[in-house]
Amino acid sequence: MEEPNLEITIVSKKHNPLLKRTEVVFEVDHSGEGETSPRLEIRNKIANKLKAKSNLVFVEKVETKTGTMTSVGEANAYETPEQAKLVEREHIIARNAPPEKPAEEAEKPKTKEAEEKKPTEEEKLKEEKPKTEETKETKEEASKPKPEKDTREKEEKNKEEG
Repeated sequence: MEEPNLEITIVSKKHNPLLKRTEVVFEVDHSGEGETSPRLEIRNKIANKLKAKSNLVFVEKVETKTGTMTSVGEANAYETPEQAKLVEREHIIARNAPPEKPAEEAEKPKTKEAEEKKPTEEEKLKEEKPKTEETKETKEEASKPKPEKDTREKEEKNKEEG
Protein backbone atom coordinates (compact mmCIF):
# COMPACT_ATOMS: atom_id res chain seq x y z
CA MET A 1 0.00 0.00 0.00
CA GLU A 2 1.47 3.31 -1.07
CA GLU A 3 1.89 6.24 1.28
CA PRO A 4 -0.66 8.84 0.18
CA ASN A 5 0.69 12.23 -0.78
CA LEU A 6 -0.88 14.39 1.93
CA GLU A 7 0.01 18.03 2.11
CA ILE A 8 -0.93 19.40 5.50
CA THR A 9 -0.71 23.11 6.12
CA ILE A 10 -1.10 24.45 9.63
CA VAL A 11 -3.37 27.50 9.36
CA SER A 12 -3.23 28.53 13.01
CA LYS A 13 -1.47 27.27 16.10
CA LYS A 14 -2.37 28.44 19.59
CA HIS A 15 -0.98 27.26 22.94
CA ASN A 16 -3.61 26.90 25.68
CA PRO A 17 -1.77 26.82 29.03
CA LEU A 18 -4.94 26.27 31.07
CA LEU A 19 -5.72 22.97 29.32
CA LYS A 20 -2.03 22.19 28.71
CA ARG A 21 -2.46 21.69 24.99
CA THR A 22 -1.70 23.22 21.61
CA GLU A 23 -4.80 23.87 19.48
CA VAL A 24 -4.23 23.61 15.74
CA VAL A 25 -6.39 24.46 12.72
CA PHE A 26 -5.09 22.71 9.61
CA GLU A 27 -5.81 22.28 5.93
CA VAL A 28 -5.23 19.03 4.03
CA ASP A 29 -4.78 18.83 0.27
CA HIS A 30 -5.80 15.32 -0.77
CA SER A 31 -5.98 15.83 -4.52
CA GLY A 32 -3.69 12.82 -5.12
CA GLU A 33 -6.05 10.46 -3.27
CA GLY A 34 -9.44 11.67 -4.41
CA GLU A 35 -11.05 11.09 -1.02
CA THR A 36 -10.71 12.46 2.48
CA SER A 37 -7.72 10.95 4.24
CA PRO A 38 -8.18 8.74 7.29
CA ARG A 39 -7.91 10.40 10.68
CA LEU A 40 -4.89 8.33 11.72
CA GLU A 41 -2.83 9.44 8.72
CA ILE A 42 -3.71 13.07 9.38
CA ARG A 43 -2.95 12.59 13.07
CA ASN A 44 0.51 11.18 12.34
CA LYS A 45 1.38 13.97 9.90
CA ILE A 46 0.28 16.66 12.36
CA ALA A 47 2.30 14.99 15.13
CA ASN A 48 5.37 15.11 12.89
CA LYS A 49 4.82 18.80 12.10
CA LEU A 50 4.33 19.68 15.78
CA LYS A 51 7.20 17.38 16.85
CA ALA A 52 4.90 15.58 19.28
CA LYS A 53 4.05 11.95 19.89
CA SER A 54 1.09 10.77 17.80
CA ASN A 55 -0.68 9.34 20.87
CA LEU A 56 -0.89 12.90 22.29
CA VAL A 57 -2.51 14.38 19.15
CA PHE A 58 -6.29 14.17 18.74
CA VAL A 59 -8.00 15.19 15.50
CA GLU A 60 -11.28 16.75 16.58
CA LYS A 61 -12.88 17.27 13.18
CA VAL A 62 -12.11 17.08 9.47
CA GLU A 63 -14.50 18.64 6.96
CA THR A 64 -14.04 18.55 3.21
CA LYS A 65 -14.78 21.83 1.46
CA THR A 66 -17.57 21.31 -1.05
CA GLY A 67 -16.36 20.96 -4.62
CA THR A 68 -12.67 20.92 -3.74
CA MET A 69 -10.00 18.40 -2.87
CA THR A 70 -9.10 20.11 0.40
CA SER A 71 -10.26 19.55 3.94
CA VAL A 72 -10.15 21.82 6.96
CA GLY A 73 -9.93 20.47 10.47
CA GLU A 74 -9.02 21.00 14.09
CA ALA A 75 -6.63 19.05 16.28
CA ASN A 76 -5.31 19.25 19.84
CA ALA A 77 -1.81 18.21 20.92
CA TYR A 78 -1.51 17.56 24.66
CA GLU A 79 1.57 17.63 26.88
CA THR A 80 0.76 14.36 28.70
CA PRO A 81 -1.56 11.38 28.08
CA GLU A 82 -3.18 11.95 31.50
CA GLN A 83 -4.11 15.50 30.53
CA ALA A 84 -5.54 14.26 27.22
CA LYS A 85 -7.77 11.72 29.01
CA LEU A 86 -8.86 14.35 31.50
CA VAL A 87 -9.80 17.03 28.95
CA GLU A 88 -10.65 15.31 25.67
CA ARG A 89 -14.15 13.90 25.16
CA GLU A 90 -14.53 10.11 25.06
CA HIS A 91 -15.93 9.89 21.54
CA ILE A 92 -13.00 11.93 20.17
CA ILE A 93 -10.56 9.59 21.92
CA ALA A 94 -12.40 6.60 20.42
CA ARG A 95 -12.31 8.11 16.91
CA ASN A 96 -8.56 8.65 17.15
CA ALA A 97 -7.81 5.16 18.46
CA PRO A 98 -5.94 2.86 16.08
CA PRO A 99 -8.09 0.18 14.43
CA GLU A 100 -8.57 -3.09 16.29
CA LYS A 101 -6.72 -6.30 15.48
CA PRO A 102 -7.76 -8.24 12.38
CA ALA A 103 -11.05 -10.09 12.56
CA GLU A 104 -9.36 -13.51 12.31
CA GLU A 105 -7.65 -13.08 15.68
CA ALA A 106 -10.84 -11.84 17.30
CA GLU A 107 -12.81 -14.87 16.03
CA LYS A 108 -10.47 -17.51 17.50
CA PRO A 109 -11.53 -17.05 21.16
CA LYS A 110 -15.18 -17.12 20.13
CA THR A 111 -14.83 -20.56 18.56
CA LYS A 112 -13.17 -21.92 21.69
CA GLU A 113 -16.02 -20.56 23.81
CA ALA A 114 -18.56 -22.08 21.45
CA GLU A 115 -16.91 -25.48 21.77
CA GLU A 116 -16.90 -25.26 25.57
CA LYS A 117 -20.57 -24.24 25.71
CA LYS A 118 -21.86 -27.17 23.64
CA PRO A 119 -24.02 -29.25 26.00
CA THR A 120 -23.53 -32.99 26.19
CA GLU A 121 -26.36 -35.46 25.60
CA GLU A 122 -26.81 -35.94 29.36
CA GLU A 123 -27.22 -32.20 29.89
CA LYS A 124 -29.76 -32.08 27.09
CA LEU A 125 -31.80 -34.86 28.75
CA LYS A 126 -31.67 -33.08 32.13
CA GLU A 127 -32.96 -29.91 30.50
CA GLU A 128 -35.82 -31.79 28.81
CA LYS A 129 -37.11 -33.46 32.03
CA PRO A 130 -38.17 -30.26 33.79
CA LYS A 131 -39.89 -29.13 30.62
CA THR A 132 -42.08 -32.25 30.55
CA GLU A 133 -43.03 -31.71 34.23
CA GLU A 134 -44.00 -28.13 33.49
CA THR A 135 -46.17 -29.22 30.60
CA LYS A 136 -47.97 -31.75 32.85
CA GLU A 137 -48.76 -29.01 35.36
CA THR A 138 -50.08 -26.69 32.71
CA LYS A 139 -52.24 -29.50 31.28
CA GLU A 140 -53.71 -30.16 34.74
CA GLU A 141 -54.46 -26.47 35.23
CA ALA A 142 -56.05 -26.31 31.82
CA SER A 143 -58.30 -29.30 32.59
CA LYS A 144 -59.67 -27.70 35.81
CA PRO A 145 -62.98 -25.96 35.29
CA LYS A 146 -62.70 -22.20 35.38
CA PRO A 147 -65.38 -20.12 37.07
CA GLU A 148 -67.46 -18.15 34.68
CA LYS A 149 -67.31 -14.39 34.55
CA ASP A 150 -70.84 -14.04 35.91
CA THR A 151 -69.99 -15.92 39.10
CA ARG A 152 -66.79 -13.89 39.56
CA GLU A 153 -68.71 -10.65 39.25
CA LYS A 154 -71.32 -11.88 41.77
CA GLU A 155 -68.58 -12.84 44.24
CA GLU A 156 -66.95 -9.41 43.91
CA LYS A 157 -70.25 -7.62 44.50
CA ASN A 158 -70.91 -9.72 47.59
CA LYS A 159 -67.49 -8.84 48.98
CA GLU A 160 -68.07 -5.12 48.38
CA GLU A 161 -71.50 -5.21 50.07
CA GLY A 162 -70.37 -7.36 53.00
